[in-house]
Amino acid sequence: FSDPFLNRRRANDFIRADTRLRAITQERIRERSKASQEHQRELCEDYYPCEMYAFRHGYPAAYKHYFGGRRRTK
Repeated sequence: FSDPFLNRRRANDFIRADTRLRAITQERIRERSKASQEHQRELCEDYYPCEMYAFRHGYPAAYKHYFGGRRRTK
């Protein structure tokens, strides 16, 4: 008879703690420093008209159309 479940000590043999922590740290660093194109795409995805425009013309064109002129200074 073989038990399908592993005890904690045996389960930890598969994945080392240091590699898990390193992977989590690297993921958090990637989340903080996003590429500008990824940031623009996320802004466009959050605004429905921009997203619909992007389906037809692409995300760079949609971002430029909806958010391109907003950085004007007085």
